Amino acid sequence: MQRGDLNDLAAFASVARQRSFTRAAAELGLSPSALSHAMKALEERLGVRLLARTTRSVAPTAAGEQLLRSLDPALTQLKQGLASLADWRDAPSGTVRLTTFGYAARTILAPRLPSFLLDHPDVSVEVTVEDRLIDLVAGGFDAGIRLGEAVERDMVTVPVGPDLRTVVVGTPAYFSRHAPPETPAHLDRHVCVNYRLLGGGGLLPWEFEEEGRDLRLKVSGQLIVNDEVLAAAAVRAGAGLGYLMEHDVADEIADGRLVQVLAAWCPSYPGCRLYYPDRRVTPALRALINALRL
Repeated sequence: MQRGDLNDLAAFASVARQRSFTRAAAELGLSPSALSHAMKALEERLGVRLLARTTRSVAPTAAGEQLLRSLDPALTQLKQGLASLADWRDAPSGTVRLTTFGYAARTILAPRLPSFLLDHPDVSVEVTVEDRLIDLVAGGFDAGIRLGEAVERDMVTVPVGPDLRTVVVGTPAYFSRHAPPETPAHLDRHVCVNYRLLGGGGLLPWEFEEEGRDLRLKVSGQLIVNDEVLAAAAVRAGAGLGYLMEHDVADEIADGRLVQVLAAWCPSYPGCRLYYPDRRVTPALRALINALRL
């Protein structure tokens, strides 16, 4: 395509729809004579007659009709694309409503959200933290952050955290009283700290993998909590085994304060993903996505 062809094709589409050089020229901000000259030059470059002219009217030829049918959707898409650039010109403003769960709030939002707010004083962010999954549209949320495996497939997703791993740990003092489990089935011999999902959910199952098969086990113990900090405190005090994020206990495993067991049964899994419906994104949400994405 030669330089100027795009403008001339758009001008041709206007003439073909208006069936008038005068009306098309007014729409395009050109003189009728300049527009007529441009159409003749376009026909010469393409080697085909596009417009049938008389002293009183102008209409597309059969070739012109075919070209117009091809041009209309392309020009519409181009206009929409140019219109969307307005989002980038506008300073982000407004409110972003976000739903997430405790781990993501603590590890993704807490370190990054304050600087985002300082950089975007016209954007407000409302965060709702709860374990249960929320319907974004029904709940009036713009986006959510959840583990990748929990996000519905029809959502647009953006990675905002690395892949994760949940591990089983206990203190040396605990294992001085109890032999370490050699398989997940041996957990029924141990005191385990259970976590109850918020929002009326059940107990969080302990998930493992054996030869490609997923295992979801119910464990038992003296303590059931719905707070990660309290669960970890009980484990660190030697009151039982815990099913904790590796990210949270890596240093303690490394220096021996906690002992990891069943490592071969604990695979990694997709980490946190920001997700939203497949629809137009506001400048405020786009700015937040750019600030949080890996």
